[in-house]
Amino acid sequence: MELLLMSDTHLPKRAKALPPELLDRVPRADVVIHAGDWVDAATLDLLEERSRRLLAVYGNNDGPELRSRLPEVAYAELGGLRFGVVHETGAAQGRERRCAERFPELDVLVFGHSHVPWDSTADGRLRLLNPGSPTDRRRQPHCTYMTARVAEGRLTGVRLHALPRRV
Repeated sequence: MELLLMSDTHLPKRAKALPPELLDRVPRADVVIHAGDWVDAATLDLLEERSRRLLAVYGNNDGPELRSRLPEVAYAELGGLRFGVVHETGAAQGRERRCAERFPELDVLVFGHSHVPWDSTADGRLRLLNPGSPTDRRRQPHCTYMTARVAEGRLTGVRLHALPRRV
């Protein structure tokens, strides 16, 4: 099972559209995961239309329309692993402990908000992944997203992709 992870698209505030490289991957992924801060419903409509399966939440910048269509926290079993998606997890310091306590039933938690890519393990069991942002790099060197694979109850091939800078 192929996963495509993104967050903090902030369209059309930070960019006019999703990067072509990312859009090309959407229909090929078995599951697209978006960890909030869409800003516009058109991006949600686009991903719902092009994705085989979409697992998504709203973020702190998302208004009433997106909040009426998306949960604050989403859960799914994918390939034998228990996934959760949430936008905010708080400060980086103490994140592993807080998330392990808040989500004891999960194997993988995908989150966003900071625009800072993150890949760590809490309590030797909970994998924490933040794909960064494909449209708003802030202080990061590149805009980013992640891909991963799930098979037989194992998460493998987690990869952070740096997008080329737009001119």
